[in-house]
Amino acid sequence: MSAGQAWPVAPNALAGIALVVAAGACFSVLDTTTKYVSAWVPLLMALWFRYAFQAVATTLIVLPLRGIRVLRTRHLPFQCLRGVLLLTSSLFSFASLKYMPVGEFTAIVMISPLVVTVLAATVLKEKVSPLRWLLVAGGFAGTLVIIRPGASTFNWAALLPLGLVASNSWFQVLTSKLARTEDPVTMHLYTGWVGTLLATLALPFVWTQLGASWLWLALCLMGVMATIGHFMLILAYQRAPAATLTPYLYTQIGFAMLCGWLVFQHVPDRWSLVGMLTIAVCGAGGAWLTVRERRPALEPAAA
Repeated sequence: MSAGQAWPVAPNALAGIALVVAAGACFSVLDTTTKYVSAWVPLLMALWFRYAFQAVATTLIVLPLRGIRVLRTRHLPFQCLRGVLLLTSSLFSFASLKYMPVGEFTAIVMISPLVVTVLAATVLKEKVSPLRWLLVAGGFAGTLVIIRPGASTFNWAALLPLGLVASNSWFQVLTSKLARTEDPVTMHLYTGWVGTLLATLALPFVWTQLGASWLWLALCLMGVMATIGHFMLILAYQRAPAATLTPYLYTQIGFAMLCGWLVFQHVPDRWSLVGMLTIAVCGAGGAWLTVRERRPALEPAAA
């Protein structure tokens, strides 16, 4: 392919992009609903319901199609560790949303791919280009602009998403390692059930009666959005490589801002918008670099 030709986008890649954007919308609804119910439902109770719904729904869908063989895995300890990491991420997520606007929270979480770059360089000893390091620095700068430590508007709760970013980044690194040999549906099942079983241990201590029927409906909506969103991501990554899809994950910031405005009438201030835009540009730029670096290997050799 000559330098002047446009790089074609396969129909499967377009379908994957559409699925990623739709998944981002689902996760934004999930986060917004979580923030809304957090005033009435204990955090751990809501967390249990979200995981239990996803685990049961996934099992009911997958087992009739794949049978018990879908549970076979060569790395059970790592599957369990992956479930623990995602549960930890969800715990930080629910706690963050209780105190933070949805848009700002989502933007900070979106630095996870940039943190994965740091882990890839320091833990996996992968080579990272100077431009990629510059994008990582830009993403962290955008996060600081949103959090603004030392400013009069600073709140300690703004640090909670950083715990989510740390646990989710390790989750992504472990996922990338397991995905080389493990079935993604199997990974999804174990993740849901590990989170459910661990959250069940805390359930007797936090359970409370919910008098309003709309709270049950809201909890069901959380479970539905989480289940559909994760299934859409699985389908997306079956159709296109992660490097192609990652830039479109940042559409979730826009969906989160829209949901925050519709439900809570919250509009980010000027500096928060600058930070959110910086994170989105740096994150998408990092994904674009990945596509660019892998493109020569995908091009057919000249005749």
